[in-house]
Amino acid sequence: QICAVLAAVTEVIRSRGGKESETEYFAALMTTLEAVESPESLSAVAYLLNLVLKRVPSPVLIKKFSDASKAFVSIVSSQACSSSTSALRWVLSCLATLLRKQDLAAWSYPITLQVYHGLLSFCVHTKPKVRKAAQYGVCSVLRGSEFMFGDAAPEHHPAAPSTAKFCVQEIEKAGGAKEATTTLHVLALLRDVLPCFPAAVVKTCCETLLRVMTLSHVLVTACAMQAFHSLFSAQASVTCLPAELNAQIVTALYDYVPSTSDLQPLLTWLSTMERAHINLGRLQKDLCWAHLPRLFSTAMNCFLSPHSQVVSAAAQTLETLLSECIAPHMEDMGTVSASAPAPAAHLCKMFRSVEEGLTYRFHAVWDEVLRVLEVFFETCGKQCHPIMRKCLQSLCDLRLSPHFPYTAEVDQAVGAAVSTMGPEVLLEAVPLEIDGKEETLDFPRSWLLPVLRDNVQGARLGFFTSYFLPLAAALKSRALEFTQAGKSVEAKIYDTLQWQVWTLLPGFCTHPTDVLGAFKGLARTLGMAISERPDLRPTVCQALRTLIHKGCETDAERVEVGRFAKNFLPILFNVYSQPEEDGGTSAQRRSVLDTVRAYLTITDPQMVCGFLEKASAKLTGPESSEFARLSILDLVVAMAPYADEQSLGSLYRTIQPSFQSKERSMQKKAYRVLEEVCAAPHAPCQAFVRSHLQDLQAALLDSLKSAASPAKRPRLKCLFHIVKQLSAEHEPFVTALVPEVSM
Repeated sequence: QICAVLAAVTEVIRSRGGKESETEYFAALMTTLEAVESPESLSAVAYLLNLVLKRVPSPVLIKKFSDASKAFVSIVSSQACSSSTSALRWVLSCLATLLRKQDLAAWSYPITLQVYHGLLSFCVHTKPKVRKAAQYGVCSVLRGSEFMFGDAAPEHHPAAPSTAKFCVQEIEKAGGAKEATTTLHVLALLRDVLPCFPAAVVKTCCETLLRVMTLSHVLVTACAMQAFHSLFSAQASVTCLPAELNAQIVTALYDYVPSTSDLQPLLTWLSTMERAHINLGRLQKDLCWAHLPRLFSTAMNCFLSPHSQVVSAAAQTLETLLSECIAPHMEDMGTVSASAPAPAAHLCKMFRSVEEGLTYRFHAVWDEVLRVLEVFFETCGKQCHPIMRKCLQSLCDLRLSPHFPYTAEVDQAVGAAVSTMGPEVLLEAVPLEIDGKEETLDFPRSWLLPVLRDNVQGARLGFFTSYFLPLAAALKSRALEFTQAGKSVEAKIYDTLQWQVWTLLPGFCTHPTDVLGAFKGLARTLGMAISERPDLRPTVCQALRTLIHKGCETDAERVEVGRFAKNFLPILFNVYSQPEEDGGTSAQRRSVLDTVRAYLTITDPQMVCGFLEKASAKLTGPESSEFARLSILDLVVAMAPYADEQSLGSLYRTIQPSFQSKERSMQKKAYRVLEEVCAAPHAPCQAFVRSHLQDLQAALLDSLKSAASPAKRPRLKCLFHIVKQLSAEHEPFVTALVPEVSM
């Protein structure tokens, strides 16, 4: 039917010599609309009109508003009670599009509002599809009218107040719960259009919503709550929802808190209150914070609900409020104490409500309480640690309870406290109670060590030096005493504890606050640990790498740590050059080499050249074993990119014979040295390649047949980096490479 109508209309336009523009289709379809009789044809024409109207120029629709609206209203009136809804739905959509295209001046005419109210009246139609089409049309007019997006757009659509009046009147007309159907239809409309209304009208509508909620009709209450939720979620401007009105609604909604056993109503209430406070925080932070303690208290009461979904929703609400309403403002807060005035006092009340969740009556949902506490620590721990210390003690006591099922959750919560408060605050509140002088082997708080290890950051290196280093030494000493006494089990326990203490070091090297003052007091101990303690070597190397990559954030810090390169690099070189029995496993050797690479990034280039010269001398020394030469070449590969041009020239002459070496490993590592130099972005390396270009070309081409299989990959990479620096005059060299590369 649609195709037939379209074909007929197109034929009419063509027969009149038309250009088949949207305006011509609009005119032809309007003529057809008034002529057709069958419901199917009417529906087809209305469908096509709905498509065309959206593309007709606005001036045309403004000019033809009177005629078009009259035709649409006539059809809407005649089809209102029809068994078929198709035509009615499409004409309602046409009516909405026509209204949406009118300019602001048109809405000062009574006829425009009259037509709009015709559309509005169908929002309470008995048939769902018609009602939905009308509601969608009303929303599109209020939100999407073209003049609402212009430079001189009004705050609200001119039809907004009359729309609100219609909604209130329809609800009041419907009366009690017996006529709930119409009320539900209006509430569905309000859910979509409430954020479009001006503040005075919003206040009236909200009062009406609260009144209908007193009817205790489950569906009506649910729909009213959805309307509130929509209003708060829309992030409406203060001209629609001022902070004071938002706060008044929040207070009023406490009269409608469902029972903890009412699953769905309580979930809706929590969700609505969450959005209400987030929006209030957006409008006025202080007012929001003043209202949050009551919601925290009410939400914690929901933890006692028999429904797990309610408990999870309440926990999620509190976590969201902490993230959305509290976290963005914590940097502006000073240290919060129990006697602090507002707004800090509000934080204290909120925390006390959640802390109350650690009492026994909440024991069935301690896992959820612990998750909220974790977020609280993450969000506020840095500023609020004075009011949180008692809670930390309670958590540690709980964890030691017999058969306590939530140890992982406690560890996560305490870990969050460590990351924000720092280890010093935690250990003041909850001492480790380990000193190496224990009478028994019971270490009730040893679980804190892995928690500290996984969460320490932004702490003082000096604290590690003053507290943990002596502790590790005492524990190691006790382990040796037990070993000498033949008590291997006790020795193993103390040895494990001292190792756990050392594993805290990488965390202390992550964004430490006192690198400039504290590193010099720690450096000598770290150097001795690398050279004398193979068991600690991976941990200390990891700590040094972490300090260089995540701790040296200023030039001064890089210089401070870099000036100890003269101490650390020789130790690392020496350890790496030892056979595996002394130098550790292959994994440990990789860790040492990675640490060398990291340290070279902050080492003075002249110092690197000095080390490189000594390494080159050892390469050619007759007393060096093959293992030593290969190890030295690994170190040379790491150092080469940081050397100056003169040192690189000397190095090149040293390794050149290795390109022809019968020892495959030596040949491969020699090419690796050259590859690193050719690939390095540093100016001395690039200058060396340019000044030795012909020599490098000759050496690399001559070695084609002599290159061992392991050396071919780094050799090809050298060629690749060299080719990138060539110009047109080097075409013969590139031509000579083509056969090899293609193989």
